[in-house]
Amino acid sequence: MIKFENLVKKFGDRTILKGISFEVNKGDILFILGTSGTGKSVLLKNIVGLLKPTSGKIWIDKEEVSQYSEEQYLPIRKKCGMVFQHPALFDSLNIFENVAFGLRRHYQLDESEIQKRVKECLQLVNLQGIEDKLPQDISYGMQKRVSLARTVAVGPEVLLFDEPTTGLDPVTTNAVNKLIKDLSRKLKTTSIVVSHDMHCALDIADKIIVLDKGNIIEQGTPDEIKKSQVELVVGFLEEVEHA
Repeated sequence: MIKFENLVKKFGDRTILKGISFEVNKGDILFILGTSGTGKSVLLKNIVGLLKPTSGKIWIDKEEVSQYSEEQYLPIRKKCGMVFQHPALFDSLNIFENVAFGLRRHYQLDESEIQKRVKECLQLVNLQGIEDKLPQDISYGMQKRVSLARTVAVGPEVLLFDEPTTGLDPVTTNAVNKLIKDLSRKLKTTSIVVSHDMHCALDIADKIIVLDKGNIIEQGTPDEIKKSQVELVVGFLEEVEHA
């Protein structure tokens, strides 16, 4: 579904991504792990065209998109749903209108269809009966789930998560991770999760990539990662054991 071929991204004289190559199969959950500042979020932004690579190629659903214009990228972006670190809900809109926002903007649907879709998506994230509330009336964890409902409402084929559990307590973190797994399986989406949480990755990923200083230093299934001898990966694994 997604393939990176020798991707390089520079900002001035700083090279953030140093020739990254990997692929993600359709329907898989890929976790990209690494310490802060290693280029994880930059990688996600290259997928949706918010940033353009300095060199290298990006394939999304068999299309090579690295040099697409803004106009060419629009149908690609429709295939991708991005869940940001913060919920980024519209404060002035109630929960129903927040979830319906993308549907109204991108599709010609009548009101009954929109109501049905919003209700379905809130049920998917285990939130019912809060349609009339404003974002400030619900907890931060619930806001995160609403932002997930808003993202899946438009039916993306690819879900991109940028540090989805940052700022959440352990119980809510587990709930959000379970949601990511359940939604990916139920909706048959391809999911890429940028995170620093090895515990979550081992729990729900099909494949894990570990980035350090712009390079892939390890990749494999959770079972393969557990056997890694790479120092940074061993450090991540020790944190999981002591948690």
